[in-house]
Amino acid sequence: MSSEPGDATKTICPYCGVGCGIRVLEGDDPGEMRFMPWGDAPVNEGSVCIKGGAATQVVDHEDRLTEPLIKEDSEERSSSGSRTQSGDGEFREATWDEALTRVVDEMEGIREDHGPDGMGFFGSSKTFNEENYLIQKLARRYGTNQVDNCTRMCHASTVWALRTSLGMGAMTNSMADLEDSADVLWIQGANPGEQHPIANSQYFRQAVLEGATVIQVDPHANKTTRSFETDDTDRHIHLQLKPGTDIPLLNVVLKTILERHEAEPDAGWIDEAFVEARTEGIDHLRETLADFDREAAAEECGVPLADIELAAEKYAMANDAAVFTGMGMSQHTCGVDNVQNEINLALVTGNLGRPGTGVNPLRGQNNVQGTCDVGAMPNVLPGYQLVDDDEARESVEDVWGFEIPSEPGLTNVEISHAIGDTVHGLYVMGENPIMSEPDGNRTEERFREELDFMVVQDIFMTETAKLADVVLPATTWAERDGTVTNTDRRVQRMRGVHKVHENTRHDLDILCEVGTRLFDGDEFAFDGPEDVFEELREVCPIMHGMTYDALGETGIHWPCYEEGDEGDSYLYEDSFETENGLGRIEGVVHQEPKEVPDEEYPLVLTTARLEEHYNTGTMSRRSPTLSKQHPENFVDVHPNDAERYGIEDGDHVNLKSRRGEITVRADVTEDIKEGVVWTTPHFAAASANHLTNDVLDERSKIPEYKAASAEIEVDIEPAGDAAASADD
Repeated sequence: MSSEPGDATKTICPYCGVGCGIRVLEGDDPGEMRFMPWGDAPVNEGSVCIKGGAATQVVDHEDRLTEPLIKEDSEERSSSGSRTQSGDGEFREATWDEALTRVVDEMEGIREDHGPDGMGFFGSSKTFNEENYLIQKLARRYGTNQVDNCTRMCHASTVWALRTSLGMGAMTNSMADLEDSADVLWIQGANPGEQHPIANSQYFRQAVLEGATVIQVDPHANKTTRSFETDDTDRHIHLQLKPGTDIPLLNVVLKTILERHEAEPDAGWIDEAFVEARTEGIDHLRETLADFDREAAAEECGVPLADIELAAEKYAMANDAAVFTGMGMSQHTCGVDNVQNEINLALVTGNLGRPGTGVNPLRGQNNVQGTCDVGAMPNVLPGYQLVDDDEARESVEDVWGFEIPSEPGLTNVEISHAIGDTVHGLYVMGENPIMSEPDGNRTEERFREELDFMVVQDIFMTETAKLADVVLPATTWAERDGTVTNTDRRVQRMRGVHKVHENTRHDLDILCEVGTRLFDGDEFAFDGPEDVFEELREVCPIMHGMTYDALGETGIHWPCYEEGDEGDSYLYEDSFETENGLGRIEGVVHQEPKEVPDEEYPLVLTTARLEEHYNTGTMSRRSPTLSKQHPENFVDVHPNDAERYGIEDGDHVNLKSRRGEITVRADVTEDIKEGVVWTTPHFAAASANHLTNDVLDERSKIPEYKAASAEIEVDIEPAGDAAASADD
């Protein structure tokens, strides 16, 4: 390498939401970059997981998009004046001027023919705060609130419940204060040992070594359940419930706490002073659970009642107990209620508003938190200001200089469902909805046959980009500057090394150019990411006090209201950010998944991620190091189910649902419950999302990825392209 290690650029890992600091060292060749540890990085102190160490392997990958592309058959349709569908023609290289002219002409035509709601805009959790701020501003300047991002697939229900009941849609605490202060870690629907390995090793495991107790609620035994090495004590409890029964399990916990409090009012089961002074709704919870049958609910969950009661006691009796929640809770049609019940648990026991407590969603992608914070959602402006709040909307309009639509737009899955009806064009930045949305076969059909126009800007030719009319080549995380926000609200700077391919452009520059061409005026005349960030500060109260200089190398947790503020490591010390300042308790009742096992599809399908891969795989599957660890998809099958189907460990099987089928290797294991099968979305030809159900939580509009009905067929040949990559 030509550079000395001391010359390495300090930046942030592009994978999960932990926000680990890494250094990137450039080499002799223009595209050569090498990972270096950053020993005093604020979040991880030099430690990285396997993904972070391999992150630079995709920067100069041979599959990189390097020139703007226009699809020839769509070009012919455009010149004839008839925009009917996205076709399957060949791409040809184009100049930037030609490609951007086409994009602007098509967007103007769609607005003229169908109005501004004829377009949908997809932001990306793999791009920076500044870029997501620009795409949501572009959508609103176009005249629509139809802008969304992948949090809709991951944590929309968590954001909804936290914002509604506590005030802010984010982790209430920081990982550091949780490690220092928490006595009990209640981890439900999350697997940090697999999906957030540095958080697990640096914070959770350290807390356990210092005496904390772990309660994990998950249908699948995993790296987290095994990582704390407390099996010979009662300090590690794994409640291995049936998928879709999180509400009855938490209701058992809550009813146990309420009943024990009535029997022992001075024992501290409920924090009466906290409940009286800082909450509302406990009477509703009591009414909801008045006739609740704990024994029947435990049986429905498939977990011994005594184990749930012990877990309830551990949590309620702790000095400081923290809830960690993940997609196993949020990705249900009852996702909002799932998370509300976790909030109920924290509120009735007074475990909010101080270090070591709270309700803490673990974000899956490196900027999924920030993408929401800056307003790339259809119902909120930057800083979670509601678009239908006249005062909030007008304050942003004063800065932007144009009117913002007052009605929330469609979410990304709703946009997909509306293609061919009210939605005719898409602007997609760094996302791959063909792979990430549920019922992937039908999603692809709509995109292929019913869209009039789509532009995709990305770094690789994703499954979605293949269906686009125009493809714009963007730069990677290692080539540009900006900010990202990690899972515990820490805003950090990412610093680019250099651009690898001459004719690629930064996402920010592309958006500015499109905005400038579309609209008169200087709304998109920005001189780089810091200039964008300065405007973001003006319209985003929770980030108003931040500057690039203040962020430095350590970052700042929001909220940071005024310059000089150090940010808050935990929220709600004195009051909640609700209208009356009170935390909202609300009893919830069990809702079965929208699709339950029957004679035709007798198994429950659930899904999750692997440590070595990243969502649906575009970057991780192109990394030799990561691909070597898991070269193909698989399905976990319980031994009793395997015996019934005649499956041997390692056999290839067809895993089927009402929406499609995939060919995968069967891993026979007791890690999964009988009657349940478990697979991943990381592999294009065998993605779980060919099978998942696209029904939505009616409030948050998140799909039900975690529970669907399935069946297995045996005696088939393995698919030749089962290890093909997909996008993130």
